[in-house]
Amino acid sequence: MAAQATQAARNGHVPRMLERYRKEIAPALAKQFGHKNLLAVARLEKIVVNIGCGEAAHDAKLLESAQRDLGLITGQRPAITRAKKAVSNFKIKEQDPVGLKVTLRRARMYEFLDRLVSTALPRIRDFRGLSPQGFDEGGNYSFGLKEHTIFPEVAVDQAYQVVGMDIVMVTTASTRDEAHALLKGFGFPFAAK
Repeated sequence: MAAQATQAARNGHVPRMLERYRKEIAPALAKQFGHKNLLAVARLEKIVVNIGCGEAAHDAKLLESAQRDLGLITGQRPAITRAKKAVSNFKIKEQDPVGLKVTLRRARMYEFLDRLVSTALPRIRDFRGLSPQGFDEGGNYSFGLKEHTIFPEVAVDQAYQVVGMDIVMVTTASTRDEAHALLKGFGFPFAAK
């Protein structure tokens, strides 16, 4: 599905979230924060998705399964992250695979964001909203998911093991309030403070 979205983007199709940003979110943010130039308005720069699977150093099947699932979810082949130094307590040697990461930009980023907000987050059991405390000083937002199987691309019965993931929304916002307003405009379900 994500590969089809990227192909469609090359053929002139504009992702739904990008169109929404250009027509609704950017003008509203410019008015709210007093920007005279639309290029000064905060925007998404990239989305980084990480899966930490330290057990992959001892179980190659776990790494393969997580790599396949993350590729299906993001539409891009994940890079394997390796241990920088040996940790004897965890029986990890230097250069052992310990996780996966994907950096999404442009059309793939907006397609992933659309699936995350409209399909995946509503499928979380007992979901009360995302914590508004996940913003850093640079206007970036980080949060974690306990199960990668909330994405419809992953068949629950085919997953070798359920793993969690960290997602980082990197924005050009200069303040937390501006980044919060940007993500709220995209439809992020934040919990009440």
